[in-house]
Amino acid sequence: MASTTTANGQELHYVDHGGSGPVVVLLHSFFMDATMFAPQVAAFGADYRLIAVNQRGHGDTPATGPFDYWDSARDVLDVLDHLGIERAAFVGCSQGGFVALRIALLAPERVIALAALGTSAAAEVPVMVTNYRQMAANWIDMGPILPLVDMLAAICLGGELDATEWKAKWRAHPIDNIDVLVNALIDRDDIVGRLGEIDVPALVMHGSADLCYPMERARELADGLPKCEAAIIVEGGAHFLSLTNPDAVNTHLGPFLRANV
Repeated sequence: MASTTTANGQELHYVDHGGSGPVVVLLHSFFMDATMFAPQVAAFGADYRLIAVNQRGHGDTPATGPFDYWDSARDVLDVLDHLGIERAAFVGCSQGGFVALRIALLAPERVIALAALGTSAAAEVPVMVTNYRQMAANWIDMGPILPLVDMLAAICLGGELDATEWKAKWRAHPIDNIDVLVNALIDRDDIVGRLGEIDVPALVMHGSADLCYPMERARELADGLPKCEAAIIVEGGAHFLSLTNPDAVNTHLGPFLRANV
């Protein structure tokens, strides 16, 4: 069920898929929304209470001013407070992974387990900062013209997924919050040195065809998280892994959740 809550003046939209099983929170990627986890909802909805949160500036959740991913982490905790949920497992893809890691640092007592897909604990590298700034400037100046939308789809969704629905969503996205969203992405802090504080079972997965982050970022995560085995590399997997390569993700995510949640 799609619902809304407000905490500290911030309106937050989320989808509570219901059920009486253990709670698993699903955190989406940049420029996506809660529906990107449809394959996981179909696979695991009968066994877990899945809650997908639309982060600031995504889905129906507004972004009314500058924010960082620590703010987004607190937003998710506010949703759990609203629902009366003390502890949960977290699954984050790309930007969702940034947020999940910060939740684990802010409130370790509330995290049962963590799965990080196609993400990083490092700050954005300078070349990508430049690229993202240019993309945002072009998007604002020219609007969401098809070449820009096609480029975003190729980078994030690869070439196998039918991206028609997502391209339509991107073209309808409000231009006035593009800068705010991109600034949160490129200005995020480096938390590699704090990974050792996240002492919960962890799963790290990464696509070999990820065009945003090299596989070294996944290995860095897996090496830094005390209760994580080696990073699982999905051959040919694209950046938004839970959506583009759901069979591979679910094959590993299912046993991980059953063992730890």
